[in-house]
Amino acid sequence: MLFKLSKTIRNMVVVLLLFGLILVATYLYFIVNYPLSYQNIIKKYSEVYGIDPYLVAAIINVESKYDKNAISKKEARGLMQISPITGNWAAEELGIDNFNLDMLFEPEVNIMIGTWYLDILWEEFDGNFQLILAAYNAGSGNVDKWLKDKRYSTDGKSLTNIPFQETREYVDRVNKNIKIYRVLYKGKFEKPSAKDENHLVLFINNFRRVIRHFAIYK
Repeated sequence: MLFKLSKTIRNMVVVLLLFGLILVATYLYFIVNYPLSYQNIIKKYSEVYGIDPYLVAAIINVESKYDKNAISKKEARGLMQISPITGNWAAEELGIDNFNLDMLFEPEVNIMIGTWYLDILWEEFDGNFQLILAAYNAGSGNVDKWLKDKRYSTDGKSLTNIPFQETREYVDRVNKNIKIYRVLYKGKFEKPSAKDENHLVLFINNFRRVIRHFAIYK
């Protein structure tokens, strides 16, 4: 009887340990793939420009994985991957003194410009989410051309097809991310965060950078 009881307890412990490992693995998966940092800055400029903070958070993740030092092959910089042209335009419009492109690596400046640009696109495309995201990725000029092309738009107001694969995938990824961020970080933007920068996210991005460095120079 005691042997059967101890065996049952051992089985229960094993099940609980496995369940705990699954929970930890799931938590780590979401933390690594859907991180959140700089929520005070996101909240600040989302309120200034009337943009959904979860949209900003999702775009940052898709654009840079919250790596403030990210730079693309096209020279887009920082968290929201602001291009040099957009950066210089925004600096002039927003009156950013002594602006230089290295300032796009500063989270405050980058998120300010990114949310400002989203507001510009929101007005230009009358709040059409698909068009705003497509324009953020491919440029509003391309979106305007697609809207005038019967192959991609039947009404001139929305897109039935996005010709750039990268932009199609980008729109899908942001849509997926914003749904996850709304659930994973519900209420996160309702009150100030105790810290501006998530050090775990910083560690993960530095670790990725080291891995990429060794992959390139091995």
